Amino acid sequence: MLTQSEIDLVKGTIPVLESANTAITEHFYQRMFEHNPELKHIFNLQNQTSGAQQSALFNAVLAYAKNIDNLEVLQQAVGRIANKHTSLNIQPEHYPIVGHHLIETFRELTGDLFTPELEAAWGKAYQQLADVFIGVEGDLYQQSATKQGGWKGARKFILVEKRIESELVKSLVFEPADAGLVAEFQPGQYIGIQLSIGNQTYRQIRQYSLSGVANTHSYQISVKREIIEQPGIVSNFLHDGLRLGDQVELFAPAGDFYFEDKQAPVVLVSAGVGLTPMQAMLETFAGKGYSQPIFNLHACQNRYQHSFIRRNQVLTQQLNLSNHVWYQDIQNSSGTAPLTNFEQHHGYMEIAAIADTLPMQSADFYICGPVGFMRFAKQQLETLGVDGSRIHYEVFGPHAEL
Repeated sequence: MLTQSEIDLVKGTIPVLESANTAITEHFYQRMFEHNPELKHIFNLQNQTSGAQQSALFNAVLAYAKNIDNLEVLQQAVGRIANKHTSLNIQPEHYPIVGHHLIETFRELTGDLFTPELEAAWGKAYQQLADVFIGVEGDLYQQSATKQGGWKGARKFILVEKRIESELVKSLVFEPADAGLVAEFQPGQYIGIQLSIGNQTYRQIRQYSLSGVANTHSYQISVKREIIEQPGIVSNFLHDGLRLGDQVELFAPAGDFYFEDKQAPVVLVSAGVGLTPMQAMLETFAGKGYSQPIFNLHACQNRYQHSFIRRNQVLTQQLNLSNHVWYQDIQNSSGTAPLTNFEQHHGYMEIAAIADTLPMQSADFYICGPVGFMRFAKQQLETLGVDGSRIHYEVFGPHAEL
């Protein structure tokens, strides 16, 4: 338990943290990977290049310092980050390494300001936070291992099906190499996949939303080929390099973003490949005969990048489902034949334009897509009077608040 003087010391560093911003976490990751390069087997190095991981860690450290005497405020964020950690197989022995480099980063960047008393306070504060994460993650690992078909750590799976969903997205279906059962999951959750790619020094771990209906024998993910700026190492390998019969390693399903059945209307709001968890929800609704009104709102570049069109036309016949799609690229979308069972729009998603057809006061809203899109969508919903408790979202990659 931290003393009041230790809490005051940690809180006293908030102005320093805010002025340094992500310079702290950039230095931290550079230092850690230099001294412990084996951790590159765990971390997504493309998130390092983009700055997403540095930003996520900085925001987490700052939030912890600000709320160190009221950790309940951070409960939701801790749960979300812990779920991501389990899909990367983060273990208790990793925390002392991270803590050591964080303290050394503070020392190296602040010099004489980082007194022995302040070092001791931050060391104790970090251990308190590490213990929270280790406990939450331990419970999650235990839950995954004790489910029917569950497991802990990496498990070998075989690619048994590969299917084109759109210009940039392919679905991949995996079955366990040991021919055993697999754990069911909640629609909206994701899975960690670990790969050894021939020309890469380090193993690659990525997280992908499960896009099919839960069953006891297989998992389906749907992967977008990343082509903008630096091509995605893993996404391109999954599209082109991984063959039927090849093996991968999967970590058990995780995530606290998933559909909760309240027997009420549902609105799914997605952009780009953010529709993959929504597809799992739609498949689940069909399997359960969900009778409540469902509204599927999706935005993407054009018709050719709109995934699951044919499947959703089938699902529309089985569900009380209304589909709306917004295409940004009018030139490559307007010339195509109208979609059956889809209301087609152009430009950015404007929820206000169809708000009078949506159950704004009774539905739960599930949002997934690029962070900028989700902030835009969430702001629209709040402006239209939707209470924040009915807005649920998932961020692909490092945790971020909307």
